[in-house]
Amino acid sequence: MSKHIDASPEAGKEFYQNFHDKGKVVMLNLLKFKTTADYTNLEELKPTKNISGEEAYQLYMDSTLPELEKAGSRIIYFGNSRNFLIGPDLEKWDAVLLVEHESVLKFMEFAQNQDYLKKAGHRTAALEDSRLLPTNEIKNYT
Repeated sequence: MSKHIDASPEAGKEFYQNFHDKGKVVMLNLLKFKTTADYTNLEELKPTKNISGEEAYQLYMDSTLPELEKAGSRIIYFGNSRNFLIGPDLEKWDAVLLVEHESVLKFMEFAQNQDYLKKAGHRTAALEDSRLLPTNEIKNYT
């Protein structure tokens, strides 16, 4: 089974083409944490002791939140998860994260921000696998 941590250039191009003029974008993140965070090639971020993938992801979230807010984005939901109620038995996720971005351009600015990129290695160290599904609202039911 292949692991998915970063977007491919092709996926990034398709994301931009499909969502650039759609307004707000909500990103659905499915996250599977490593038992022990792996800071190989990330020595500048490595904590003084071994930590779990979940702890490394919390470091990522703590450092990312200010950058998200500067970009006009917000976390809608961050919670624990395990097995699907409807879905494949073999697919299990540790956490679900929903992040709202004002636009694709705002998301791209955030994702390329140097202050964000300096700490993004915590995410790489933390994750065994992930999914990132961009969505845009069809109709407001609230």
